[in-house]
Amino acid sequence: MKKFFRYLGISLLVIIILAVSYILIFFPPIMTGMAAKTMCSCVYVTGRTPESVVHEEFQVFPGMPSLPYTVDRNDSSVSVSMLWKTSKAIYRERLGCTLIAEQDVDVVRSQAIVRPPVPTLNQDSLAWPMGNAIQDTTFSGVDYAKVKETVQAAFNDVDPENPIYTHGVVVVYDGHILAEQYADGYTYTSRMMGWSMTKSITNALIGILVKEDKLNVEEPASVPEWKNDERSKITLNNLLQASSGLDWSESYFSPTGSFHQMFIKSDDKAAFAASQKLKHEPGTHFQYSSGTTNILSRMIRQTVGDRDYYQFPYKELFHKIGMNTAIIEPDASGTFVASSYSFASARDWARFGMLYLNDGTWNGERILPQGWVKYSTTPAPAAPMRQYGAQIWLNLGAIDNPTLVEYPGLPNEAIVFDGFERNFVVIVPSKKLVVVRLGVTHNKNFSLANLVNGVIEALP
Repeated sequence: MKKFFRYLGISLLVIIILAVSYILIFFPPIMTGMAAKTMCSCVYVTGRTPESVVHEEFQVFPGMPSLPYTVDRNDSSVSVSMLWKTSKAIYRERLGCTLIAEQDVDVVRSQAIVRPPVPTLNQDSLAWPMGNAIQDTTFSGVDYAKVKETVQAAFNDVDPENPIYTHGVVVVYDGHILAEQYADGYTYTSRMMGWSMTKSITNALIGILVKEDKLNVEEPASVPEWKNDERSKITLNNLLQASSGLDWSESYFSPTGSFHQMFIKSDDKAAFAASQKLKHEPGTHFQYSSGTTNILSRMIRQTVGDRDYYQFPYKELFHKIGMNTAIIEPDASGTFVASSYSFASARDWARFGMLYLNDGTWNGERILPQGWVKYSTTPAPAAPMRQYGAQIWLNLGAIDNPTLVEYPGLPNEAIVFDGFERNFVVIVPSKKLVVVRLGVTHNKNFSLANLVNGVIEALP
């Protein structure tokens, strides 16, 4: 019996040592990397105070709010430290922030990049939706009091111990802003993080290149690393539908998973994602993956060329539909982190939703190819609950059980651009409705269904 307890004690000690070593080795880069990048973007791109970022965004992980950070205004950078690791993110005008993982800061700052163009229109003098001048429009049969009450409820904390931090809500009905509201310190021009709603922007950019006959969704994806192996059969369609078959873990809480290895430790996120091995036959297994979206971003770069790449989203999409606050940030290799790092005002996110509500057209101009919205909102064959199209979430439910849905309570027809921290653009085509909710919510207190359904109940 003594031997048993001695061996048990030794085993427990080994387990404790391994667990502590695991935490000390793997967690500091993730904690500091996420904190530095988030703080940098919130301070330099959105104009937030560092204190507000600590109070809201840093609540995502226990211990993160206490990490020491430095906001260097002279260097346009943010550094965050934990134990042996210090991470740094740098800001570049009109490019946003970039986390430095492998390269020297000076090397990244010296990159020859043709910066995105600056919008020339004064939107305050133009009528919505191209501008920000809102017309007084009253719809018969709309319960405006109900709409106002519903929008207000999206800002109310059910549990003060677990705040939802809603920053902005915009409701667009039949092309007009029916209601909007902002938290203190935010306005209709405030840039706000979209996180994975950026994937849906990637869908649009790919669509534009399809319209220009520069890409074909049925052809093999043009990924250099795959030319001479079994991955060469992965199509552009497989990537768009998150069905590439690549070995990938999107877990946000596993420090050794693919997601964090790409975001925190790699300067070239598309190259990291492209290096993954094939685990499933392409098109047969659904795996939501930020990695495949960044492969798509690099394909866009290769297709349009470096000279035009950094202006392409702005000239061909954002500025054409009035998304003049929008910005996508690149990684240290110069490729846009098109899975996650975009910012835009709530009105601009609403404009983006309207583009899809209107079948890819804007003021009579076809921005996306004919049939692209239908293709993008057709369920991926491998998605078990018909919950995903092409970088866009759906709510159709399983074929044998339409109540088994991705977003319980939302209409089955809902089209959703979905981002981390409960950021959403919801499109309900039959109601001619777009609902935008932006904020920083780390708990389940916020109900998207209550917001959207409350508005629907108020419509004719």
